Amino acid sequence: MALALLLAASVCALCLGTPYVAPRRLASALAEGDTTLAGIVVTELRVPRLVLALIAGACLGAAGLVLQEALRNPLAVPEMLGVSSGAALGVAAPLVLALSLPAAVQPVLALGGAAVGGGLTLLAAGLGRSPSAVLLTGAAVAAALQAALLVLMVMADQLDLQLIYRYLLGSLSARTWDDVAGLWGWLFVAVPALVFCAPVLSVMRLGDEDAEALGVRAQRARLAALAIAVVLIGPVTAVCGPVAWVGFLAPHVARWFAPAAGAVRWLPWAAVWGAVVVTVADVPARLALAPVETPVGAWTALLGVPAGVALMRSGRRRGRAEGRAATTVSRGPRGVPGARRISPLADKAGTEEAR
Repeated sequence: MALALLLAASVCALCLGTPYVAPRRLASALAEGDTTLAGIVVTELRVPRLVLALIAGACLGAAGLVLQEALRNPLAVPEMLGVSSGAALGVAAPLVLALSLPAAVQPVLALGGAAVGGGLTLLAAGLGRSPSAVLLTGAAVAAALQAALLVLMVMADQLDLQLIYRYLLGSLSARTWDDVAGLWGWLFVAVPALVFCAPVLSVMRLGDEDAEALGVRAQRARLAALAIAVVLIGPVTAVCGPVAWVGFLAPHVARWFAPAAGAVRWLPWAAVWGAVVVTVADVPARLALAPVETPVGAWTALLGVPAGVALMRSGRRRGRAEGRAATTVSRGPRGVPGARRISPLADKAGTEEAR
């Protein structure tokens, strides 16, 4: 389903718009040396935008799963931990203050802002000992950083205000191959880190005490997970802004399709579903109010929050149903009257309760 949706959204992204390019002409439009209007629009505008949507969605989906598993909280998303707001503040501040910085510095500024926001959240919450405390502290830190962004918007002139406003909502408009090329170096750092991080996330689900009994230092692992999430979120936010709630929806979709799996299996599918979410949302963002283009972050927030909440509630109901089924005492084999077979979960609950 994910691959089918991704293929359909990619074809729509390349074909629809002005000028319209028929699907059968995509191959010729993508061919090198095609100097027609359709060929230039497809190769120089639509393809880099599609590639950026895929990369951004995959990074945000994977970062959301890393944060949720490391903090053992399904609501631990970049928007609620100050990571996205910090990255946006790091990029918007030099623009308002009229500091002329090269484009290559923007990902570094976004990384610094994201690290500051996430680090303040973890430090104020005691390095994540309590998942609920992390969430509440992160909401406070995110609110403070957003207030700083509002102050910057008041200080900006009219032209900068329009740019900042569109950037803060998350937009893929006017992105080129140069923007895509600036992300590859960060991906080469983040992808191997994700591969090594996935087994540790599976252990972190057991709790801090059990994880440390198995040789995983919970606080260091949590800080490492935050660092990986920052490397994933910062460069993407520097290029296309904080695309909202992708890191919330994509992990829940991955869990919904494979509820019994672990972080090792969820992680790649969270990245795939993140790419699906951003690619699908970018189609109406570009075409719904044409010729006016709306930010893609508005569509991901509009669709992602209710869908993610519905999936989370559905997963909880499924988990409770499976728990009740596991504790049910089944009858023994025929010919042994009164014999009963106790499930492992019921046996673990205690001999008296099982009787």
